[in-house]
Amino acid sequence: MAAPLPWLVVTTVGSREQAQQLARAIVHLRLAACAQIEAIESIYRWRGEVLEDSEFRVLFKTQPARYAQIEAAIRQHHPYELPAIHALATSAADPVYAAWVAESSTGQGDRAPIGDLL
Repeated sequence: MAAPLPWLVVTTVGSREQAQQLARAIVHLRLAACAQIEAIESIYRWRGEVLEDSEFRVLFKTQPARYAQIEAAIRQHHPYELPAIHALATSAADPVYAAWVAESSTGQGDRAPIGDLL
């Protein structure tokens, strides 16, 4: 049986440290196979103002079955009042890579509370 196509779950945070802590926690708990962090510039409207900030995008590679758990973990520990959390389904992936993502994101990671990791 072929592994499910990976999903990409994306959020943004305000500092590299926050991004690294969130990435480590999610991967440690095996909710995602890996996480990628990149610096970005954001221009957005918030409470009637147009703002500009440096942020860090965190992209998690996971399987569809883990989305609800990742979303809950991000929401629970996110520093923003309204975190951006997006899930993008992939339309194709190397079968061996998709199998690695599935094997590495079973949700059966160490049961240390996520709060201890952040």
